[in-house]
Amino acid sequence: MLLMGAVVTNAQSQEVISSSTGNGYVGDFSNEVKVNFFNLIALGSIEIGYERFLSSDHSLDLQLLLNDRFGFNNENKGKKYKTNSAQVSMNFYFGGNNTDQLPRGRFYIYPLAKLRFGEFEETVDGGVTTTNMNAFMFGAGAGYKWEISDHFAFGPYASVTRGFSDEVADRFARIEVNAGFSLGYRF
Repeated sequence: MLLMGAVVTNAQSQEVISSSTGNGYVGDFSNEVKVNFFNLIALGSIEIGYERFLSSDHSLDLQLLLNDRFGFNNENKGKKYKTNSAQVSMNFYFGGNNTDQLPRGRFYIYPLAKLRFGEFEETVDGGVTTTNMNAFMFGAGAGYKWEISDHFAFGPYASVTRGFSDEVADRFARIEVNAGFSLGYRF
């Protein structure tokens, strides 16, 4: 019981490192929930994420993409995406300023793995053709993130992935580009 109390006290007293300041600036958060508002507005694709800061230089990032589109393809002329994805990445932060004053910002790069599932339908010669979009993808990306207040961060990012599904590659390219602008709340 005494050991458990010591572990809990030690865990509560540990400082949390801010992602965008680096080199020892201590913030008051270790989590961020975020949404890609650019793709929400432009494509109707909902991309929500959770980032867990492991240190001032790296974090684990989990994202769920609802109504995920292949790249920036639209749904006009009888096209319909019925796809969702789950993505995991490890963000590595570098550069930036080491100040206590806001706004602060840093660049980051990340390897990623993504699993897309669902179907793509399109009208061809009066009938509906369906493509199975289930695919594993692996890629990398980069971005920049600004802390604009004690709890809010935003910034642009872009990624390139390679898919490993022959059926998807018959209809789309194996290489997919994605980009966005995220807004996150840190706690």
